[in-house]
Amino acid sequence: MIPLTVQEQHLPGSCLEEKFERAVAWGFDGIELRAQGDLGFQNRLSELRRARKNGVVMPTVCVDMLHFIGDFDEALRRDAVVQLRSQLSVMAELGGRGAVTPASYGMFSKRLPPFIPPRTQEEDTAVLVDVLGQLGVHAAREGVELYLEPLNRYEDHMVNTLAQGVELLRKVGLGSVKLAADTYHMNIEEADPAAALEAAGAFVGHVQASDSNRLEPGAGHIDWAPIGAALKAMGYQGTVALESRLSGPPELVLPRVPELLRRFL
Repeated sequence: MIPLTVQEQHLPGSCLEEKFERAVAWGFDGIELRAQGDLGFQNRLSELRRARKNGVVMPTVCVDMLHFIGDFDEALRRDAVVQLRSQLSVMAELGGRGAVTPASYGMFSKRLPPFIPPRTQEEDTAVLVDVLGQLGVHAAREGVELYLEPLNRYEDHMVNTLAQGVELLRKVGLGSVKLAADTYHMNIEEADPAAALEAAGAFVGHVQASDSNRLEPGAGHIDWAPIGAALKAMGYQGTVALESRLSGPPELVLPRVPELLRRFL
């Protein structure tokens, strides 16, 4: 059975131990953490160490910053690399699997004016291969993985589909850098999300579950049966993290999600 996690911001509780207790009661297996910039994640180390000692399962962290590794500004790119290196090291100390990041978020869309980005596609690729290579080497040394998340065309202009992600990772050439497949973005970008997922195969190291409208699974129109079949066919060994907005109070909507997803996963 594929482990299910839920992002920490959705869980009530004054500490990670209380959040984990609630998550387990609702049918989840662990918590996906969030990591802000300015070394905010590293500054939580005492809290995170205590939570791990007390049995809280925290396999992955999702970056939560205002700039990312593909930023047009070189100084901001460098800072994003510094932040992610730190986040990967923290996850290694916690015995986790790795950290999730997009290439960028909200920086540019070819679907909105001015339509033509300031870098060429070749320049975008060179930047991403460089920073992913740096981070991949660090992740390998720490014994964890970096997960690159393709976003839809309105949120990022560089990596939108799993196939584009695979092409990029082939250029990086490091097993420590994999893809994070998000079902919400796949619903927008992939003609056949399940087929795209299976085709990406071993390049997929993490999956985030969100329905067609960015709400929790079951609140939209995604067909979860072929998604589950694809994960089984590709021998997926990672976790599936609920990464969505919620259609109602957590105590009402979150307990429905594990029951739904486990029918297919």
